[in-house]
Amino acid sequence: MRVWRSLDDVAADLGRSVATVGNFDGVHLGHRHVVARAREVADQLGVDSVVAVTFDPHPIAVLRPEHAPVMLSSIEQRVELLGAAGVDDVLVLPFSREIAQWSPERFVVDVLVDKLHVAGVVVGANFRFGSRAAGDVATLRELGEQHGFTAEGIPLDGGPQVWSSTYVRMCLAGGDVEGAAEALGRPVTVRGTVRRGDARGHELGYPTANIATGSTAAPADGVYAGWLRIVADGDGTPLPAAVSVGTNPTFAGERERRVEAYVLDRDDLELYDREVEVVFVKRLRGMVRFDGVDALLEAMADDVQRTRELLRVGEGAGEGAGEGTA
Repeated sequence: MRVWRSLDDVAADLGRSVATVGNFDGVHLGHRHVVARAREVADQLGVDSVVAVTFDPHPIAVLRPEHAPVMLSSIEQRVELLGAAGVDDVLVLPFSREIAQWSPERFVVDVLVDKLHVAGVVVGANFRFGSRAAGDVATLRELGEQHGFTAEGIPLDGGPQVWSSTYVRMCLAGGDVEGAAEALGRPVTVRGTVRRGDARGHELGYPTANIATGSTAAPADGVYAGWLRIVADGDGTPLPAAVSVGTNPTFAGERERRVEAYVLDRDDLELYDREVEVVFVKRLRGMVRFDGVDALLEAMADDVQRTRELLRVGEGAGEGAGEGTA
């Protein structure tokens, strides 16, 4: 899959394509259905390439930064997810105030016609584009008639609640990782490099892999049952884990929000400076400030037992499961 970071990067030998345009944050099921329809249209038109056009940073981060949403995925993860959904090429347009002033026709001509040579365009039914969001699907169809491409808007998907990036963020803010996973079509994950912490977990008998939450969305503070997987140089085996998200309120002075994953029954793992992925399955409880270490240890033992039951793993399940925590 080719990734172009500007209009100038688009391959000169790109033939006719079918394009889909959007922020694609998180690449949830609604996005994936749009991509699937774009693939169908490409097959119908005899076109080989499906191109996703996305923006970095998020337009709101440029136009109204005080209202910018926390992103569900980094641009690298977004590209990876779009490829898995069936996209052949991705054009990441650097969003700026200048581009925000483009008329709908200029966007269509400069991006879709002149650079991507579109034979068809598929977007969500609520798609808006151009200066002050003046263009919509009807505008796209009219411009398509003028410039020789088809255009269609796909109805929004979901159950009682339409799947959207906003809905996923709402689920995460409430700790509802199961609802978020349903809309995403995959489990909620946080990926990052394990770094050295204060070693308090090791001292308490629960050594954890510590990951900063970073700039992408993480579930609400609390404790979760989940899995940990080594991304780069491990064997990919998911290891059962009790996962804490928050600032450790029991210990004074800790303010940094982070994800801490304790792999069940493993105290031999070395994950410092390694990239891991934490998968969230179910929330066990909210974050609590305990009166002392004994109360905390009692709660942690209960968290581990409930994690074991939810994940259906027995004592010693993590032993020999693979290399990998801090």
